[in-house]
Amino acid sequence: MKSFNWFIVLIVSTGFFLLSACNISSSDVSESELENNSADVSMNHMPDSEACPVQLDQIPKEDLSAEEANALIFMREEEKMARDVYLTLYEKWALMPFKNIPKSEQVHMDAILTLLNRYELDDPAEGNDVGVFENDELQELYNQLVENGMKSAVDALKTGTLIEEVDIRDIQEILDKKVDNEDIKLVLSNLLRGSGHHLNAFVWNLSRRGVNYKPQVLDQDVYESILNKKN
Repeated sequence: MKSFNWFIVLIVSTGFFLLSACNISSSDVSESELENNSADVSMNHMPDSEACPVQLDQIPKEDLSAEEANALIFMREEEKMARDVYLTLYEKWALMPFKNIPKSEQVHMDAILTLLNRYELDDPAEGNDVGVFENDELQELYNQLVENGMKSAVDALKTGTLIEEVDIRDIQEILDKKVDNEDIKLVLSNLLRGSGHHLNAFVWNLSRRGVNYKPQVLDQDVYESILNKKN
């Protein structure tokens, strides 16, 4: 593990990015910490290849139910909502999670867009600026989350954890109750894993500030199992 950490430090310090198929999520670590090798980079650089719609061409296209169509449309905007909140909070607080995780959320959005295109569904996010949504509930949620995250840096990080909790809950519910098509299951399962990595990053950042975060949406046992996952 020590040699792996040095490898990551070397790549970050020379300006390159390891892409584990798609992207990498980073938590809040300063450049000086990385240069001094003092940060726990094994926690700070968690692979987010989970969003990649890999090998979809090898999965037969199936009939799409109305529930599946609605789920894809909703998830496209929910991933946009997460990205947009993080972009907005980065402008306020300049914390590294809000710089790096939006790149991953964009990968998540693109993965859902691949499915929308595959099933010839309209894209609800097309042409919409940051903070603009077709879904009224997501619009209201975005507004509230940004308002909460503007209060302090800690509140911003708690906002991030809440977003990832909600994302995990929603994706799991869709997988359990609304989806049969194997290509949709593949993409959503990968997004679920990616959201777990993001949740870990936000919780870790809060712990560095002395905050013992308690889950607001997820059951405690589910929350702890996500934090204990290594991949």
